[in-house]
Amino acid sequence: MAEPQTIVEELFRRQRAGDDQVLDDLIAENMVNHAAGPQGREGLRQILENIRHDLGEGDMEGHHLIAQGDLVMHHVTVRGVHRASTMPLLQGIEPTGAEVSWRFIHIWRVEGDHIVEHWACRDDLGLLDQLGAWPPPRSAVNTRGRR
Repeated sequence: MAEPQTIVEELFRRQRAGDDQVLDDLIAENMVNHAAGPQGREGLRQILENIRHDLGEGDMEGHHLIAQGDLVMHHVTVRGVHRASTMPLLQGIEPTGAEVSWRFIHIWRVEGDHIVEHWACRDDLGLLDQLGAWPPPRSAVNTRGRR
């Protein structure tokens, strides 16, 4: 049985290499995703396909990897080119063709040789700012400052 940090390192390495089998090998079929709606391995696959569709193949850069017990925190940046807007975050934004970078902090919980839980903190405002979509136009804000 591999150490939790080794499992997350392998996930990252194989994702960067474009290995489509990695989710089947390392993500539990019923993984709980606290960061997004789609659940399980197939839900994560859907999320990653949406990101790839909207931002292209791009690349990922790892910054920090910290492990404690069965939890592993990974700070990463995803880079790509904004070519579509099908993710909920980007809906309504015309594709800009802009090169973007999107920072994440992932927390993975590993059980045995599989990732069973996931949490994330994303710099969504930073991504929207790069696309000229933040701050929102004043016409999209009501008198109380809310959309």
